[in-house]
Amino acid sequence: MELLNEIWQTARRNKLRTALTGFAVAWGIFMLIVLLGAGNGLINAQMEQSDRFLSSSMVVFGGQTSKPYNGLQEGRNIRLQQRDIKTTGEEFTGVIDNVGAQYRTAATISLGQQYISSQIAGVYPNHTQIDKVQMLYGRFINDIDIREKRKVLVLSNKQAAELASPSATIVSGRSNEAPSGAVGGAGASLIGRFVNVGSFAFKVVGIYKENENGRADAFSSYTAIKGIYGANTDDAGRIEFTFHGLTTEEANEAFEADYRARLNASHQAAPDDESAVWLWNRYTQNLQMETGIGIIRTALWIIGLLTLLSGIVGVSNIMLITVKERTHEFGIRKAIGAKPWSILRLIIVESIIITTLFGYVGMLLGIGANEWMNATIGHTKVDAGLFKAAMFVNPTVGIDVCIEATLVMVVAGTVAGLIPAMKASRIRPIEALRAE
Repeated sequence: MELLNEIWQTARRNKLRTALTGFAVAWGIFMLIVLLGAGNGLINAQMEQSDRFLSSSMVVFGGQTSKPYNGLQEGRNIRLQQRDIKTTGEEFTGVIDNVGAQYRTAATISLGQQYISSQIAGVYPNHTQIDKVQMLYGRFINDIDIREKRKVLVLSNKQAAELASPSATIVSGRSNEAPSGAVGGAGASLIGRFVNVGSFAFKVVGIYKENENGRADAFSSYTAIKGIYGANTDDAGRIEFTFHGLTTEEANEAFEADYRARLNASHQAAPDDESAVWLWNRYTQNLQMETGIGIIRTALWIIGLLTLLSGIVGVSNIMLITVKERTHEFGIRKAIGAKPWSILRLIIVESIIITTLFGYVGMLLGIGANEWMNATIGHTKVDAGLFKAAMFVNPTVGIDVCIEATLVMVVAGTVAGLIPAMKASRIRPIEALRAE
């Protein structure tokens, strides 16, 4: 208790010095936590978006030729056709697992007096695996729907809730109310009912959870939508498939080149024309994202550690000056019988208390700044084309990192004061008393 009182009296006599020491400690830890938190927020946002899709999957789009070939000029629009789906499924069985396709159209979905406008995506059963659709009620599109061209519909929970109104007419008479408190609410009662899609009656067979960052589509069987809205064309829409065995970027690039060349050949486009057929490869996208995330993490740690180092340097300099200024005091202590260890203990305890106290303050401020970012910027979304993406997701730092950073600062401040204190404790009283 006496030691603590002595430290308190010393701090009161040297308010500016104590404040500067504390600021150096708090600022270093604060900046480290904020930088790492902001970086983690960016990384988590990217990871959240990548988790929306199966990494071992590709989506194929028709494009536009960028070079002349076989006497045909560049600039021709390429539309994928039914033969391209067959080619994908039959000629690349060594790599490709499940082949599907999407045929999209816009339509009005109505039930009684309620209606919504939505994109309708005719898909195969593998779409729920590729785009990770989370079902809440009922089921997704199955193989029987595809084979029999069933007019079935899978709605998002928000779409279903808009259509499920007391004034809506019940066509089938069947009701499947949602469990009390369940996600999806009254919209789950649409399961088994018929709704109008344009002038056609479709049976609602499932409700899925709408992603807040995405664009909500209604899903139906590919064959039904293609048969209604694309019966007079050979247009296949877009192709999507899962694959295996492509575990490196080089293997993916080689497969893409072979696959693109094969599809380009069927459309009279140059084999190496990457604009004729577009490939969205989620695996290589994830590889590139992981590389970028690794670079960001490294850069953040380097910048954070340099910031922490600046705080350590500041603390070290102030502690060196502090010990030098107190050489005269130490001489008096030794002259009246103080042991060298008592002087060392005084410096060590004072350094630990100051760095721990202000380090804790810096840690709390850093955590508060991260929470503020999460409450403000974290709710901001930007339009990424197919979906809206969050800028920050959970921009926080683990408590272990906060504690470790504080401990580093405590140890650095203690060592910085210990070295000159050891020298001062060994000085003879007469020399110490002569010090200015």
